[in-house]
Amino acid sequence: MTETASAAGAHVVGGSWLHRAPAGPKLVALMACSLALLLVRDAAGVALAALAVAGLYALAGLGWRAAWGQVRPLRVFAPVVFALQWWLMDLTSAAVLSARLVVLVALAGLVTCTTRVADLLAAIERGLSPLGRLGVDVERVSLVLALALRSVPVIASIAGRVRDAQRARGRERDVRAFAVPLVVEALRQADALGEALRARGFDD
Repeated sequence: MTETASAAGAHVVGGSWLHRAPAGPKLVALMACSLALLLVRDAAGVALAALAVAGLYALAGLGWRAAWGQVRPLRVFAPVVFALQWWLMDLTSAAVLSARLVVLVALAGLVTCTTRVADLLAAIERGLSPLGRLGVDVERVSLVLALALRSVPVIASIAGRVRDAQRARGRERDVRAFAVPLVVEALRQADALGEALRARGFDD
């Protein structure tokens, strides 16, 4: 197995049954599993879900490094979510909600690791094709969804780099030292993406 990239959300070439499975059924399964996981309210259920996702990574031939690569960006957000939920509710609920978020991201990362972006885009287009009869530009909607799917790990990666730089300067608690570089880098990414889209004729 050869990794095409190590960034979160990057496709990893492989020959497992998960890699060979069609993109459409994988997306449907992802939605079903995500909805089911949102109904889990206890620590035991989330722990079982985490073990199941870890087992799927193993079946796909993806090691712990690949799994960590998917959830690593959450090291910035998960503690904030945990602290906020603990403040609003209780310790157990905060732990369950935070762990559930990590499992959901890992599960989504498994799909992107075992599916090419082109296949995901084609599957989304097929799923939305009935809307074309209503005048919806299915190709454009599919492109937006695919870009959103890829933007999440990109922004999370930027946040991780900004947090590391902030920590290196000893300004971990300075909100502006985190927010301003994050917004600037996100805008730069958006400008670069906009230029690429305009070059391909998506100028509106």
